[in-house]
Amino acid sequence: MPNHVLQYMVQFTLPEELDMDFLSMVPEQRMVINRLFEERKLLSYALTEDRQTLWASIQALDEVDVVQIIEMLPLTYRMEYRIFPLMFNEVSKPGFPALSLN
Repeated sequence: MPNHVLQYMVQFTLPEELDMDFLSMVPEQRMVINRLFEERKLLSYALTEDRQTLWASIQALDEVDVVQIIEMLPLTYRMEYRIFPLMFNEVSKPGFPALSLN
């Protein structure tokens, strides 16, 4: 087991029909997502416009740790997922635009 944090991309495939049971769990899902962001375990979370694919970038020690993290999500059991170890994951850092002295 590595002794440093690695990054993984998890690709979820949502059900074709989002029934009321699925939709009723979205608020709880959002609460867990927000907590994972605060804990810096989750780095990004994106849903396609057609609501069929979801991507989550996760920091973890290994794939077992990734599975433990995504199993915290209430909707995981309703979706299929694949885990991809990442070589790197570059994202722009939020900040202020460069100042112009003109």
